[in-house]
Parts: sequence; C-alpha cells; structure tokens
Amino acid sequence: MSFQIRSFLLSDYDEAYQLWARCEGIGLSSADSLEAISAFLDRNPGLSRVAISQSRLVGAVLCGQDGRRGYIHHLAVDQAYRKQGIGRALAESCLQALHENGIQKCHIFVYQDNEPGKDFWKNGNWIPRDELLVFSKDTN
Repeated sequence: MSFQIRSFLLSDYDEAYQLWARCEGIGLSSADSLEAISAFLDRNPGLSRVAISQSRLVGAVLCGQDGRRGYIHHLAVDQAYRKQGIGRALAESCLQALHENGIQKCHIFVYQDNEPGKDFWKNGNWIPRDELLVFSKDTN
C-alpha cells in the first residue's frame, strides 16, 4: 500500500473531521470547527499534514508551534490503514517541519485512558512526562 504525505489544506477539513470523529482517543470540540481549524492552519502554515492513498484521505494531524515548542493534535489514521507506517510518517513529517522552523521540542497530549495512543507514542520513542499536569480553563 502506498501513500503520500502532504500539507493539510483547508479543503481537507471535512474528510479530516470525519476521520477524527470515528477514531477512538480523539476529543472534538468547538475548537475543531472549520473556522477554528482555518485560523490554526493560518497561524501555523505548512506544519499540519494529511496522508493520501489512492486519492483518499487516510490520515491527518494538526501541528503547530508557539515560537518555543511544537504541539501535535489529533493524529489519526483510518482503521483500515493502520500498522503500515502512516502514523509514524505523519509524526515524523511534522517533526521535520518544526525543526525547519527552529523548534527543538514537540509535545503531544494523550488522554489517560487512550491505551492504543499511549502505545503508539511510546513505540515512537516519545517520552511520557509523568511529572506534568495539564490544567485548562475556558477564556469566556
């Protein structure tokens, strides 16, 4: 099975959103609306990626940076295309793009109960940061 990794375009949004919605371990919210993703892509040009196989979107990932650290969100691969290196290729492509932008470290947020997600990242030599906690608050 062959696939191509390319930049995430706003025209990929509908297919990517559908993929995220059917994948376990992905939490969607109003921050994932078309308008919000458009703004994210505009602030982080060329960093997010999709995987295409036979003209079909089979993987997607959002990648951004704050000038100091990179962040990966919503890495997902269609169930029928897993275990073929697509997820790893998406992550590596994001890391390369971050490196080219002068970013030396990247973080990923994974739900505590997302065992397949935790296994994926650990198998890719990502290091869990058990000493950190994430706190969140709405801005409104």
